[in-house]
Amino acid sequence: MSQELYVSTEPASNMAKNSIGIRLANEGIFKPQFQSRFVPEIMFGVSKNLMVHTSAYVSDFYQANQKFEGYSLYAKYRFFTIDSIKKHLRAAVYGRFSDIKNPAYADEINLEGDNSGLQGGLVVTQLLHRVALSGSVSYNKRLDNRGEPMSGIDLPDNSIAYTFSTGYLAYPKVYTSYKQPNLNLYVEFLGKSNPGRSQNFMEVAPAIQLILNSTTRIDLSKRVELWSNMTRMTKNMYLVRLEYNFFNVL
Repeated sequence: MSQELYVSTEPASNMAKNSIGIRLANEGIFKPQFQSRFVPEIMFGVSKNLMVHTSAYVSDFYQANQKFEGYSLYAKYRFFTIDSIKKHLRAAVYGRFSDIKNPAYADEINLEGDNSGLQGGLVVTQLLHRVALSGSVSYNKRLDNRGEPMSGIDLPDNSIAYTFSTGYLAYPKVYTSYKQPNLNLYVEFLGKSNPGRSQNFMEVAPAIQLILNSTTRIDLSKRVELWSNMTRMTKNMYLVRLEYNFFNVL
């Protein structure tokens, strides 16, 4: 169901078995000056329960010109499923390893381009016909970046991240073919807290998504910070992403 293909988060459901997906994403900010990050990503549907992603990061957030920042590896395993007609409940565990060479100076631990580290989490997704609801919680552990940290800054070593996502299938009203375009609307809430430091933030990310021929996906999203008392490198970011899936290739 395409309304489960969240833009800012991953659902408990996986991509199709024996498939390969390619993503090209650009995210960035316009103020105080335009800066962006390019994220190529390859996804593998190893089985109906296991999928693996590998991503690279290139940006000009930390210097004047675009440069390679590092990479991350992500895996998700679905361990629980209750399926019925036009609805299901699923749960999965996931993990990420990131090796990034940027300087570290922000309170937020962001493993998707800013920080080296480890992540482990749980996600639960409920599909109810045209509406999908999903929530996740994860633990993030900061590792030493390969870039030089700024001296004299005491940064948190770990954080707790939490998300809540809603999706709605706006079109088509009735399916007649897998080749029909799908239009999906999303609102996602993304937050983090640093234990023992009383630091936290929350942002909302409305998004629109177009699915073409059941193989091509186009995502547009804009994050808006609702509140924060921690320093962050990437906030109020836009996202533009193109994805294409090859089925039955593994």
